[in-house]
Amino acid sequence: MRNTILFILAFFVFVDFTTGQQTDSTKVYKKKVLENAEVDLLMSLYNQDGVHSPVNGGIGTEKLVDGTPTITISIPLSDDDVLTVDAGISAYTSASSSNINPFRSTPVYLKGASLTNTVTTLTGASRGGGTVVVPTPNQTIVGYVPIGTPWLASTGASHADKNKAVHADISHSSDSRNFIVGSNVSYSKEYDYTSYGFGGNLTGLFNEKNTEIGLKGSVYLDTWKPLYPTELREYMDYGAATFQSQGYFNGVKILNQSGVQTTAYMPSAFKPWDSKGRNSYTLSFFASQILSQKLQVALFFDLVMQEGMLSTPYQRMYFADKPNYYIGSASDISIYTSPLNEHVYQLADDIERLPTSRYKLPIGVRMNYYINEMFVLRSYYRYYIDNWGLKANTVNLDLPVKLNQLFSVTPSVRWYDQSQADYFGPFETHLSTEKYYTSDYDLSKFTSMQYSMALNYTSITNSFHIGSLGLKNFNLKYSYYDRNDGLKANIFSVGVKFVNNY
Repeated sequence: MRNTILFILAFFVFVDFTTGQQTDSTKVYKKKVLENAEVDLLMSLYNQDGVHSPVNGGIGTEKLVDGTPTITISIPLSDDDVLTVDAGISAYTSASSSNINPFRSTPVYLKGASLTNTVTTLTGASRGGGTVVVPTPNQTIVGYVPIGTPWLASTGASHADKNKAVHADISHSSDSRNFIVGSNVSYSKEYDYTSYGFGGNLTGLFNEKNTEIGLKGSVYLDTWKPLYPTELREYMDYGAATFQSQGYFNGVKILNQSGVQTTAYMPSAFKPWDSKGRNSYTLSFFASQILSQKLQVALFFDLVMQEGMLSTPYQRMYFADKPNYYIGSASDISIYTSPLNEHVYQLADDIERLPTSRYKLPIGVRMNYYINEMFVLRSYYRYYIDNWGLKANTVNLDLPVKLNQLFSVTPSVRWYDQSQADYFGPFETHLSTEKYYTSDYDLSKFTSMQYSMALNYTSITNSFHIGSLGLKNFNLKYSYYDRNDGLKANIFSVGVKFVNNY
C-alpha cells in the first residue's frame, strides 16, 4: 500500500511538472485558489429520546440534548496555499450517560416514637437503608436511601460534558491547478476521552478538469480515561471480600429478585481494561467524472482499521444465567423493564466486551443530475461491511429547488438499513460464558429514515455587510430522524458564511 501511494504521488507530480514546463514560455495570470479570507459560523442543536440505553444494558431512557457551535476560518496564505482552521464545542446533557452512577437519594422520615428502633441511622447523603414512608407535617428526616431507575436521568456529574475540538488543514495547489496536496492535524478532548489526529491528501484533475481522482489517509490516536459503573468501580477499588462494607456500599441494602436483602452480589466477571488506547487508520479513494453537461458521477471507498479498546467501559451487561440484584425499592422490581419503574436499579454483571480490532469497508457512488434551471437531483448510495458481521445500505436523495437568484430550498430523504452485529444481544440475553457481548442497539438490526428541509441564501455580490465581512451564504436546516427501535431525534442547524472583502 505504501508503494502504491508513493507511485500515485510521483505520477501526479510528473504530470504537473511536464504541464508546467510546456507553459513556462508564456507567462499567464494565475488566479488565487482563494481570493479572500472566509468565515463560517455553524450552530446545530440535536435532541433525541429512545428506550434502549446501552449504559443501562439495553433498556431505559436515551434522552440527549447536544448543542454544537463551530467556527471555520479559511485564510489564503499565498496564491497557491490555503489554511483552514475549524474549532467547536459540543456541549451535551445525556440521561443515558448520567446513569453511570444512577443512584440518587430519597429521605427516610421518622414517623412517631414507635419507629425509632426500625429506622437505620445513616451517615451519608446517598448511603444506608431504612424504612421509607410518606412524609407528613413535622416529620424528621433521619437519613437517606439510594434509589435509581434506568428510565430517569441521574443528577451525577456524568449527566453533562463538553467535547472541545480543533482541526487545522493546509492545502497547496500547483500552478496549473491540476494537482493539490494537503495535510491536517486535529485534537479533541472530553472528560474521559482524548484524540489526536493527522493525515494527508492528494488530488489530481485531468481531462480539462472533467476527471478528478483523490487519495486521502488519516490516523487517529485516542486514549480513554475509563469510567466504570458505580457498582463495578467499587468492586474494583475494594475487592471481592470487602466492597459491600466499604465505600459506596457501606450500609446500602442490596436486594435479590424477591426483594430480600442479601450479600450474594458478586460481579466476578468484571475486570478493568489494561489497555486504554484506541487507534484508527483510514485510507480513502475517490474518483469523479463529468459525463455530460447535465450528469456527474463519483465513486469512493474507504479502508478503515481500528485497534485497541473498542468497547465503551461504562456500558453495563446483564447475563441471563446469573441472578439479579438491585438497589432501591423492592416494590418496583416486578416492573423493572417498564417506564413505570422509578425506584429500583439493577446491578451490573459486567461491562460491554468487544474485540480489540475491527475492519470496515464502505463503498459508495454519488450521481448529480441537472434537470433544468430550477431543479437538480443529487443521489447517493453506500454499501458497508465489517468483520463484526454488520452490513448496511444507505440511500440519500436531495432535490435542490432554485426559487430565484438568491434563494433555494432543498428537501431530502435518507434511508438506512443494517444487519445485526455478531456480538449483539438485547437486555439480559447474553450468557456469562460468551467471550464478547454488547447490548448497544447501534449494533442491532434496524432501519431508519431521516427527512430534511433546508433553506439556502447565496449572494454573489456579498451586498450585506457586517464591518468588512460580506454575507456570502446563509443556510437553515431541519431534520427529523426515526429509527424502528424507538429512537427518534430532531436536528436543527444554521450556518452563515462571510467573506472578507477588504
